[in-house]
This record gives sequence, structure tokens and C-alpha cells, in this order.
Amino acid sequence: MRAWQISSFGIDSLEFVERPTPTPGPGEVLIGVCAISLNFRDLMVVKGKYNPKMRLPRIPCSDGAGEVIAVGEGVTAWKPGDRVMGIFMQNWLDGPLTAVRTKGALGGDVDGMLADYVYLKETGLVGIPDHLSYQEASTLPCAAVTAWNALATGDLKPGGTVLILGTGGVSIFALQFARLRGLRVLGTSSSDAKLERALGMGLDAGLNYREHPEWDRWVLDQTGGEGVDLVVEVGGSGTLARSLKAIRTGGTVAQVGVLAENAEPIPIPTILHKMARIHGIYVGSRRDFVNMNKAVWLGQLRPVGEEFHWTQAREVLTRMEEGSHFGKLVLSVA
Repeated sequence: MRAWQISSFGIDSLEFVERPTPTPGPGEVLIGVCAISLNFRDLMVVKGKYNPKMRLPRIPCSDGAGEVIAVGEGVTAWKPGDRVMGIFMQNWLDGPLTAVRTKGALGGDVDGMLADYVYLKETGLVGIPDHLSYQEASTLPCAAVTAWNALATGDLKPGGTVLILGTGGVSIFALQFARLRGLRVLGTSSSDAKLERALGMGLDAGLNYREHPEWDRWVLDQTGGEGVDLVVEVGGSGTLARSLKAIRTGGTVAQVGVLAENAEPIPIPTILHKMARIHGIYVGSRRDFVNMNKAVWLGQLRPVGEEFHWTQAREVLTRMEEGSHFGKLVLSVA
């Protein structure tokens, strides 16, 4: 098998290597990987900023889709030829997150999907909705499940309001899922061209935050001074203060990412006065993934992204670092 592996941290240090093709053991499934998608977490892992103490070498990337090649003894859920995706945390099948269930995250605790063959647990897979290609399916395990669960935290009814920050993978999935739920969606971006694309996908109103850095005031103007019901917060400490100002009293900030840094303290008075709820989102369980896939199929939702060959892994990680992409970055395996 061929794989990209982290032998030492850094994008330029990522190595393309040959390894023995694995044989699935009892309860395991061998998958021929057809496509991998990248998340900001993968960039952090490769650069050594996610877990500097991670044992190396490690194959990165949590998200991938492919075809079942062979199954180990006792496997009944899958057969050769099935189209499957790996779940982000191999031990989180259902129920609330626990310390034990956080173990086994692909591309972190264990080897990930950036290879042409991988073997995973029988329970660590879900099927691909029939209308999706392998490339489209590869975008779902982390970003889509995260967006799905972020929207669930707000318990929103049709006509509710959501704010998305930027036009990366989680934000665009949040836009798509929000439209399926009949929600009004506001969004920010550093690019007018990206906002135009998002408006074409159903974004109700957008603002360039580079030109208008006080975007929380714009949100209040757009909502008659009330604020939105939910912010899908991908920025972290660099945007949290404005997100809290942008929600209504009793609103929710679904904290998803840490894309932006800021030395300012957490605005405790705003949290108190708004009676705000800040809900951390750490992807989701296998059950969440299965439920989301039903909505993806019923709504015939199609992920949005850019496709590259997997030999361009270093270049595509650099593209992610630059933040110039829209939606997901996908690597196809030939």
C-alpha cells in the first residue's frame, strides 16, 4: 500500500511511503480508499500543533471514503464491494461522549485515511448515500457531522436564524443543513466572491468582515436588534466576543473551531447578560452520522468543494493554510 505519513512535523516533512498492505483481522474490514477530504484539524496534526506529543510515524486525515475489499472473520455488516466511510472516532458509536469514547480518533490516536488501503473496525464504518460519489462522501465524517450537531444544539424551529462564520467546510455544511430545516442564514467572509457563491446556495445575507470588522452590529441590524438564535462559531477566541454580541438573549454559540486567536479575555459579562449558552461540539457519534446521512439522502444534498490528486497532499495542505478555499478540499486516489 501507499500512504502519506508524518515522520516529523511540518507540511514539507510529510512523506509518501510504501507499507505492507494490511490483512483484516477478526472484526476488521479492509477498504480501498478512493477519496480523502481535509479538515483544519489535519493541518494542525501535520504541523504538530494539535498534539505535539503524538507518536510518530502517523498517517494523517480523519475523513475518507472507499470500497470494501475484504472482511475479517466474524464480520457480517459489510461485504466486498460495499461503499463506506470511516467514522471520526472509532469508539464513539452512540450516546454521550465519554473519555473512553474520545480514543481512537482517525489521523490522531490511530492511523488515518491518507492511504490507498486502510483497515477499520466493522463498527467504525457507515454506508455512503446512493446519490453521492466517493469524493463527495469523503467530505462528510468530520465537517458535516460537526455542522449537523452544531445546528442541533440550538433546537431551532423553521424560521429561526443562524449565523455562519466564513465559507469553509463546516460553515457551508451548516448553511446547507440550515436550509433543509427552513432556517434563515446570515454569513460572513473575507471574500465578496465567496459570499456570492454562498448567496447562490441559499445564504440570506452576507457581509465582508474585512471591510466591516464590526460584523456583530450588522447581525443585530439584520435581525431587528434581536440577534440570531445560533452562531456556528468556527473562529475560537478571535471571534467569540463578537459571536456572543450577535446572539439573542438566551441564544446559543455552538463552539466548533479554533481558527482565530486573540489575547482578549472571555467576555463573562456578555455571557451573563445575554444568558448565553456556549456548547462545545466535538464532531459526533456513529449514530449521529447515520441520522445525518438520512437527511443528506432525503434532501439529495451534495457537498461542495475542490478536487485534487492525492499526490498533491502537501500543496493542498498549504492551500488550506492560506484559507483560499470554498467548502471542502478533496484528494482523489487513483
